[in-house]
Amino acid sequence: LGPARTHAHLLQAVLPALNGQARSPRYLGFVTGGVLPIAEAADNLVSAADQNVQAGWTHSASTAVEDAALRMLIALLELDRPGPRSETGWGGRTFTTGATASNLLGLACGREAVVARRAAAKGAGPVAVAELGLLAACRAVGVAEIRVLTSMAHSSLLKAASVVGLGHESVKEVGVSAEEPWRLDLDAVERELASGEADGVVSIIVVSAGEVNTGRFATNVLDMPKLRSLADRYGAWIHVDGAFGLFARALPKTDEFLALHAHAAGLELADSIAADGHKLLNVPYDNGIFFCRDAAVLTQVCSNPNAAYLASSGDPDAILSPLNIGIENSRRFRALPVYAVLLSEGRDGIAAMLSRMVLLAREIAAYVRDSEHYEWLPSQDASLESTYIIVLFRAKDAALNDVLVDRINATGKMFVSGTRWDGKKAVRIAVGSWRVDVERDAAVIKEVLTDI
Repeated sequence: LGPARTHAHLLQAVLPALNGQARSPRYLGFVTGGVLPIAEAADNLVSAADQNVQAGWTHSASTAVEDAALRMLIALLELDRPGPRSETGWGGRTFTTGATASNLLGLACGREAVVARRAAAKGAGPVAVAELGLLAACRAVGVAEIRVLTSMAHSSLLKAASVVGLGHESVKEVGVSAEEPWRLDLDAVERELASGEADGVVSIIVVSAGEVNTGRFATNVLDMPKLRSLADRYGAWIHVDGAFGLFARALPKTDEFLALHAHAAGLELADSIAADGHKLLNVPYDNGIFFCRDAAVLTQVCSNPNAAYLASSGDPDAILSPLNIGIENSRRFRALPVYAVLLSEGRDGIAAMLSRMVLLAREIAAYVRDSEHYEWLPSQDASLESTYIIVLFRAKDAALNDVLVDRINATGKMFVSGTRWDGKKAVRIAVGSWRVDVERDAAVIKEVLTDI
């Protein structure tokens, strides 16, 4: 076809057939976010430069910009835990393709650490999964099973468990109750950890910061210190899946957001954290974030051995080469849009953007709660202050509920997704775009739900 005709084909046939989720504030089906103008401009520069962010070589500023962006995120999210090996408390920090890859890194690091901790507890020499392989390392220290303890895990966690060799069956739900299945039951966690001591079981604890159907959090300000104490006592690893929930920590510290801050408090006590930039930070796909408190564990998992041609600076204080702390050896300069957004918007601008998302979700939740036609889930009696960016509901009329998602989407005024709650169909609204205008969008959404 040639460049000109191919370009015309892309504009006329391919582009119009995409769903355009980044261009509408009322694309509410998934937590996909949009793209802030400054992030779009930065991403265009990324494509133009085609910089491969691979090693910490001095002839490219890319790794310096990436590290600056990660440090800025740590400051924005108030995750700082200064320690002897890192001034931020997170010696391992990198960008990934998304929270799925970050969860994979979290389980891989957890797998490495819990086996090493069991070896140390038994007085054995150093044992590394990265060197011996999972089966040989576990045999060497008498580990019969690596268990993942969590509550209402996202599907990506099971995927990650499969990829790192733990398997779907290793993931064990320890939710508080049928009424609050997203909350971690700390008593159950302690029982699992204690019984594992005698049974040769070591554990990774995964905290869901933002359950996908409800937006609710697994822990609160009181839970995380207790969880940290349990993990330290039994040699467990704590990983936080904070794909979108982690950004609750960047909301304004005002009364209306105190409940969310309480649920997001203490997440800095984890050993590793996963998050998405392409969700609430509103940078282009794909953009994930991974923090690991111990850089040595992350580099042990991800290092490229026997590759002298990839060596970077020998300075122990130098920025770690991305290829030795992540899955990919070669990758896109995905840090630049994040850097641009943080530099452009600052703490106040990002807090204001997140506030609009939460306030719109609460407007919708209040409408659903007070409506005679809809049922607000998971509980009609919940506090609006517990609503983050997701609203879950269903129609009280069973026939309408069966087709509710299709009826809403057919209006062309908004887009939602369907899910199931308590065995019945439900509608899920997820607010995530910087384009949100609370008054304007709430009016349109209420009109659609009323007319249906």
